[in-house]
Amino acid sequence: MSGVPRYLLLLTALFSRANHSACGLTPDDMIHRDLASWDLNHPLLPPQKVAASQLDDHSGLRLDGWCNMPPRYVLRYAEVIQRHHKRTPCQFPQLTPEGFRDSIDHGAHLREVYGTRLGISEAFNPEEATFRVTNNPLTSQVASGLLQGFYPGDTGKAHEVLIQPAAIDSLEPRYSCPRADALRTSFTTGPNGSAWKEHLQTVQGDGTFAALDGVSGIRPDDGEWHVSLDHYFDNLRARECHSMPLPCNLANSTLCVSPELAQMVYSVGNWEYSYLYRDAPGALEYSIRKFGVWMLELESHLRAAIAGKSQVRYRHNVAHDGSISSLLGFLQVSKMAWPGMGSEVAFELYERSGESWYVRVLWSGTVIETSTNLGRLDMVPADEFVQYIRSLIPSGEWLVQAC
Repeated sequence: MSGVPRYLLLLTALFSRANHSACGLTPDDMIHRDLASWDLNHPLLPPQKVAASQLDDHSGLRLDGWCNMPPRYVLRYAEVIQRHHKRTPCQFPQLTPEGFRDSIDHGAHLREVYGTRLGISEAFNPEEATFRVTNNPLTSQVASGLLQGFYPGDTGKAHEVLIQPAAIDSLEPRYSCPRADALRTSFTTGPNGSAWKEHLQTVQGDGTFAALDGVSGIRPDDGEWHVSLDHYFDNLRARECHSMPLPCNLANSTLCVSPELAQMVYSVGNWEYSYLYRDAPGALEYSIRKFGVWMLELESHLRAAIAGKSQVRYRHNVAHDGSISSLLGFLQVSKMAWPGMGSEVAFELYERSGESWYVRVLWSGTVIETSTNLGRLDMVPADEFVQYIRSLIPSGEWLVQAC
């Protein structure tokens, strides 16, 4: 594989300087959307649990093409990256009992989908399957449930999970990239952030923030709660995911968040994520820098599987909504939304008739549609998929300089 080794790239990134040169990016034909055109009455996206294991009306397990996959295509490698499962909101999040049960179920369903097809042993073997977490303890809690479901016969045994040092973690991601941070500032509070500022003025002017503050008791001048709908979205969704009623004011039980107000929060929150990771001027460049290291790692895994240089047939990454969103931004998904709890992106590598290789990419069990020349990521020639990654990140050295 071309480029520098992963460990060298990550260590070098700590000492890199920002480089503001042009990237030579591929065209993005995504139509930019403003708040006025966003459908604030769009039906709520249901809380997402497991992805590759969603049910259908017939077999009980939606395999998205497995039942009709031509026999000449053989699955050789799969890599999954998911957002953690249900957790508590606010400052010290931790997995809830429901989230832990979802993690176990998720692991069991992934075993059902991939275990036999990839020839993964019933007992944990890090030479054929690996699990990776971030430095947030929440992801380790999820991994413990996943492993219990993926290896039900290994209950009570210790399992090895992979983790990178916090300062250079590419999965969360946490590595230093001043240029990415500058880009995000530019299209939110900076000179290219007119759409972002306008949407905040809208939710201030229509009373949305005032109604939420009235119920929660949050001060209107608390900047952390009013730079986006993130905190309110997170709290309301967490209650919904756990079948709890919408909150009321502690001192006045008649002052509550209405379903209509919650709908407004969810709709604007989804607009925010679409803007930040797909529609903002510079959103693609941001995702390239923010999640580029992980994409190079994925590329190396695909190359190693094709060349027969690795025995690992399955990799699983437990990450965060920012990880999934940056990845979807990198892939230029056609329709962006806030990734739900447990939502996942699965990369599947197939060999056809011992001659050629293909990649299929699923988001929560559905083939990804993109606004790139690759279009629908359904059995895309592997060399074309790798070339897409390289068109955005020519090399590890380039990424270091771009940060």
